[in-house]
Amino acid sequence: MRIDSMNMKPKQTLFRDYKYDYEKIADRFSYSPYDENIWTDRLEDLRAQTYQREALSGVLKTMNEKWEVPRETLENIERLKDEESVVVIAGQQAGLLTGPLYSVHKIISVLQLARQKEKELGRPVIPVFWIAGEDHDFDEINHIMMKQNGRMDKKTIGHVPEVKSSVSELQMDQKKADAWLEDVFRMVPETEHTNHFYQLVQEHLHQSDSYTDFFARLIYQLFPHEGLVLIDAHDPEVRRLETPYFTTMIRQNREIAGGVFSLLQKNRQEGYETLLDSEMEDAHLFYHDRGDRILLVRDEEGQFRGKNNEVVLSREELLQIAEASPEKLSNNVVTRPLMQESLFPVLAFIGGPGEINYWSALKPAFDAAGLCMPPVFPRLSFTLVDRKTDRSMRHFQLSVEEVVQKGAAEKKMNWIGAMSTPPVKQLSEQVKEEMARIHAPLRQKAEELGGDLGQLADKNLAYLQETVAFLEKRMLQSLEGTYRSELGQFDDIDITLHPAGGLQERMWNILPWVNDYGLSLFQEMNRHHLSFEHDHYVVYL
Repeated sequence: MRIDSMNMKPKQTLFRDYKYDYEKIADRFSYSPYDENIWTDRLEDLRAQTYQREALSGVLKTMNEKWEVPRETLENIERLKDEESVVVIAGQQAGLLTGPLYSVHKIISVLQLARQKEKELGRPVIPVFWIAGEDHDFDEINHIMMKQNGRMDKKTIGHVPEVKSSVSELQMDQKKADAWLEDVFRMVPETEHTNHFYQLVQEHLHQSDSYTDFFARLIYQLFPHEGLVLIDAHDPEVRRLETPYFTTMIRQNREIAGGVFSLLQKNRQEGYETLLDSEMEDAHLFYHDRGDRILLVRDEEGQFRGKNNEVVLSREELLQIAEASPEKLSNNVVTRPLMQESLFPVLAFIGGPGEINYWSALKPAFDAAGLCMPPVFPRLSFTLVDRKTDRSMRHFQLSVEEVVQKGAAEKKMNWIGAMSTPPVKQLSEQVKEEMARIHAPLRQKAEELGGDLGQLADKNLAYLQETVAFLEKRMLQSLEGTYRSELGQFDDIDITLHPAGGLQERMWNILPWVNDYGLSLFQEMNRHHLSFEHDHYVVYL
């Protein structure tokens, strides 16, 4: 395995400024990731906070033992009791087979930064991954994308939930899950790893009650000895620790919502993308009622209502629920970071471009809750290059940087056009230029005669050039038939490194890669020292 860094400017304006022109948006964050004093300042701020370390450690131990975690994880959970310990944290939904590759890349990012900072700071730095088990958007996690017939196809599990419940409460339909698993494994070629991986995944599927369980068990198979700690944020025992934090969010609700709304307007006015949708009346909390997860808003009387009036609660009633039945409440994207900060001594949070975009509006929410936003670090980003794709790129002399960022489609057309002597495209352009030269006296005379003859002459030239373009297209189609195999290689390069016009990590899943290279693949990536200063990494397998 070889890992090379590459430059890749972000497409999102706000994320680009965060990485390369931080002063423009420094007022949206509490710490600059480029300040050399950041860690000293952050540790000082953490000392001013108190945490339920003993209780949290106990809850995490019980939760993780259910997932049959490795010894290193339990040791790190125990280390969380140490008043000097801190955590590096990231999070994601519980995707099938761990979801898109960027979920695994986030975990590698957490492991890398935690390892680096523990060595530098000389204190326990624990890697934590927050599974957003309270999320109810099942359509976001009910599928993976697989390569089939030269394109990426969505392979969706057959389970259709009857209510809009949280993923951690959603019981798996084992029969449909088994059928789905068998289906997706049929889509990969059989290798030395296939049978073992299939049996392993099937075993953990059968041991899982929920999609969160299935996600957690697979993550620990990919990273068995790194000391990673997973938390299901929707576990009822976690909720019981959160009563005082829900209380703060209810009492400060108007200030939290107003501050976030105002900063979002500022982002819009300054031309930044706003990926977070937030209004002044949003409560940024959910209420769980008979299996449904209901988004709350505040009305003019200060009551909390379901967005579609499913429920009406006074402020006092909601505070009583937070005290007596906190498992009936959960956070949205605005208050989830506040809860994360309240539960854990967060040394640093790691997020993707979209998360950093909406975190740019959250500082007023942290302030209103009496918290300090942690340092925010962009996650590491990777593209995996298999040996076949690497050989093809070398054969066609393609730059991996260009293919990762722009794809191979244009290079394919240039290549096929160059396969005749002289090249078809070059010959076509020469003919068009010569036609325009010969046609020029006619256009000039038409202009002199006046009327609409000048326009007619221009249309005449355009028509003639269109006939040449049509002939060029047919000639290229003929060449495509001759070079079908080579063009297929271009298509394979494109779908592997730039699927659907974007990064591989947003589309591909772990299955094809583990099938080809084994379960240790992502552990091997994590063994390299990876700097957070680089935009992107290319992993040659």
